[in-house]
Amino acid sequence: MATRRIGVLTSGGDAPGMNAAIRSVVRSASHANIEVMGIFRGYAGLINEELKVLDHHSVSNIIGRGGTILKTARSLEFLTEEGQRRAVEIVRKYQIDGLIVIGGNGTYGGGIVLSKKWGIPCIGIPGTIDNDINGTDSTIGSDTAVNTALEAIDKIRDTVTSMERIFVVEVMGRDSGYIALQVALGGGAEDVLVPERKFDIVRMCHDIVEGNIRGKVSWIVVVAEGAGSAESVAKQITDLTSLETRVAVLGHVQRGGVPTAKDRNLASLLGIEAVRLLSEGQSGKAVGIISDKINVVDLEFAVTRKESQIDTIYEALKKLT
Repeated sequence: MATRRIGVLTSGGDAPGMNAAIRSVVRSASHANIEVMGIFRGYAGLINEELKVLDHHSVSNIIGRGGTILKTARSLEFLTEEGQRRAVEIVRKYQIDGLIVIGGNGTYGGGIVLSKKWGIPCIGIPGTIDNDINGTDSTIGSDTAVNTALEAIDKIRDTVTSMERIFVVEVMGRDSGYIALQVALGGGAEDVLVPERKFDIVRMCHDIVEGNIRGKVSWIVVVAEGAGSAESVAKQITDLTSLETRVAVLGHVQRGGVPTAKDRNLASLLGIEAVRLLSEGQSGKAVGIISDKINVVDLEFAVTRKESQIDTIYEALKKLT
């Protein structure tokens, strides 16, 4: 049966480039004579029947905007049988032939439930700053988030060097150290703490003291939020070294802002592919890009633990400090 109408939603944490993905889905679907229903506020909005037809004009001039015009939310109700049943009722009420879900692991988890348990065709597009989705080299938003954090760290280094201080900079990453690792290497940080790896803070403090004796008077430590708070790390450093330590928490600034060309282009390519898969009757798949080529994997594989470059980047930092 031909695909006549599809739905698109964004769920979980927002990421720069989500709007570019929405635009791509709407315009490529329109090109294939498929109507698109925009679902507001993720799975919560699906349950609450917050839907609107999106056309070519609806997505004009959004490719360079951060955030998501569809808004986003997390839904505890969708985790229940009753909530899922209600969501499925809305999909069928509006005669939606399939869903494109844009987000991270939680969003993909919802797509798995709808496709496997309820028979609603779903295709996932990876939109998360953490770059922790399997089957793709990059997720939409990760490049922008890294560059936003890197710009901040470059500015912090000016102060660190001028005032001869130790700075602990906290970046986002509850379960993933991707942003922390990238900005630590790109920003010339001396150390990085990530949730995937046990860290010896006593050794680091010993290195700081040794460096101080040799005349090194500035030091930047990047901490992923999942590895500990900047405040706690800074206090331990001060307690163990008696050296003055300052803290900078970058927070949600990393989620916002104008998406980079890489994120816009990635979103555009993946949106087209997601529409193609749904129009061909496929379901339970996630789209991504590997070595500059489109890659399609099962949603279940996409949410498995992604191998990181932790060891490689740690070794590089060690040789450059």
